[in-house]
Formats: sequence, structure tokens, C-alpha cells
Amino acid sequence: MYNYPHYKEADRKNILSFMQAHPFVTLIGTRSNGRIEATQVPVLVEERDEKLFISGHIARKSDHQQALSETLAALAIFTGAHAYVSGSWYSSNPQQASTWNYISVHARGAIQWMSEEGLREMLKKLTLHFEKGNTASSTVYENLPPDYIDKLIKAIVGFEMEVTELDNVYKLSQNRDEKSYDNIVKELKQQEGEAREVGNIMDERKPLIFPS
Repeated sequence: MYNYPHYKEADRKNILSFMQAHPFVTLIGTRSNGRIEATQVPVLVEERDEKLFISGHIARKSDHQQALSETLAALAIFTGAHAYVSGSWYSSNPQQASTWNYISVHARGAIQWMSEEGLREMLKKLTLHFEKGNTASSTVYENLPPDYIDKLIKAIVGFEMEVTELDNVYKLSQNRDEKSYDNIVKELKQQEGEAREVGNIMDERKPLIFPS
């Protein structure tokens, strides 16, 4: 991780909000022989008794499950919008290297595998969560055919990870002077997609960087 103090978010609530808003994570595990395995999976992020938990499911008997079973240690990477920032946008000296702005959160912990009952309960929460509480949706757990669910349960394994280490990088041009910062925001907001989103985030965060 890009570890510089001025690129850190101190507010835990903001970090958790970011994680919950970007739940499609890269889940990484390492086999006992050192081989790294990774899978992109949607997860639930929950706080219980002042502890943070991440839960989801992966394919049963996959290389990734074997890796996570061998060492248990896991890293979940949450990422959001990112954008190229041209050095030509800097006010003081535009003849500098360009860079990339982004937000990323790294959560580490040990994987615990769920029982079948635990997996079923997690799937109920997971499907309802991503269907935004719509209990009438045909794809929430309770509305799926039992034989379909039973077949699905045999193909996947549920996991939960208590987060024991949480780190972040909010690399959003905090190291630039105010004029350069404003110009970067202007240039990004004139673009489409993720670049504009990064510009909007920077615009919202400006009072934190340059308090009046």
C-alpha cells in the first residue's frame, strides 16, 4: 500500500462507508507453497459488537478455497473510482511526472468457513442486501426454488473474516497547492465516468484539505 500520512483517511465511519459502497472486492489468499490465489467476490461488510466482519462465498474445492484453507490469512481489497492526473495541470511547475488518483482500503484477517446453516443464513442476507430489501424480488433466497438452492449450496462455501487490520489510501492530490488542486478538480470534472467521479470526490473533500 502507498503509505504516506497525508494520503490517509482518519475517520473510520468514512472508511466503512466506502467499503459498503464498493463491496465487489479482490480476495487474496496464499497457499503453503507460496502461490498466491485471488478471486473477485461480492461481500457483506458488517459491524457487530464493535468488531468488523466481511462475509461472502466462493466456489467449493477451487484453487482459491484450497489456498485460504491452507494458510487462513486473507486480504480483501476494496477499490473505487480512479483517474489519471496529468502533471501539466499543476500550477507551480507543470513539468513534473503525472500520477493517478484513487481510493483503496485493505482489510486483513483469518478466514473462517461457515457451516451449511451459516451459509444459508448469509445467502439470505446477501441476496436481500443487494436487492435493496426488495422481498418480492424473484432472486432473493426465500423466493428461489428449494431444489435450486440445494444444488447451489453444494457448489459454494461460505466464509467470514473478522478484520484484524484495516488500512487505507485516499490519494487525492492532498500534496498539491490549492490552485493546482482546484485545477485538477476542474479538469477531472470535465471528463466522463470515473474521472468525473474522482473530481466530484475531491471537490467534496476540499474543505478538509484547505479549511477556510
